[in-house]
Amino acid sequence: MTWLPKTAMVLAAGKGVRMRPITGLVPKPMVRLGQKPLIDHVLDRIDEAGIDAAVVNVHHLADQIVAHLASRERPRISISDERALLLDTGGGVRKALGKLGPEPFLIHNSDSLWIDGVQPNLARLARGFDPRRMDCLLLLALGSASLGYDGRGDFLMSADGLLQRRPEREVAPFVFTGVSIAHPRLFDDAPDGPFSLNLVWDRAIRQRRAFGVRLDGTWMHVGTPAALNAAEQILNGSHAG
Repeated sequence: MTWLPKTAMVLAAGKGVRMRPITGLVPKPMVRLGQKPLIDHVLDRIDEAGIDAAVVNVHHLADQIVAHLASRERPRISISDERALLLDTGGGVRKALGKLGPEPFLIHNSDSLWIDGVQPNLARLARGFDPRRMDCLLLLALGSASLGYDGRGDFLMSADGLLQRRPEREVAPFVFTGVSIAHPRLFDDAPDGPFSLNLVWDRAIRQRRAFGVRLDGTWMHVGTPAALNAAEQILNGSHAG
């Protein structure tokens, strides 16, 4: 049986600035795509992968997310409350380490969606994680084939998955999808307070312990109203097929 993380960290504490004006009244994880909020798309996928529990961090309009998740049974939900201080991606995970447990865990942005290819990508990610060699394994997509992404790429990736940062003023083929597996030791000696996951990733890259897996399928970064509309059209098309 393929190893799977037992727990997942769902990053849902952002302010949703790029999704305005929708996020003036609704936190971005509660923005509806199709028949359900973005966060339910993520949690349903986590549940389908067989992951038992999820920690969800909250900040902007947090009460709406907490109330919505109160009745959810699978995966089991616990809340990491950042209403007093928004901790950014790395600080948010570090704060929740006690809830996530001692084993490697999944990290999943609440606005990252995709249409799977032949095999589910969370299963492929789990199958690719080797805790002896890796402190983190990132799910990466081709930027040129992704919805809602118009940057210059994030990473170069070797044939065996070893990651390097995109050199300045150059273009890199792979973009981070917002999904990864992390070993708790990735956060050893991490600072208190807010910090980005980039801080601990850069250390892992220097130590040759940061790897990637290419997403099979179509990645959708649902970060803006335009991307939300485009994702709706893609999902409608895939369901029609």
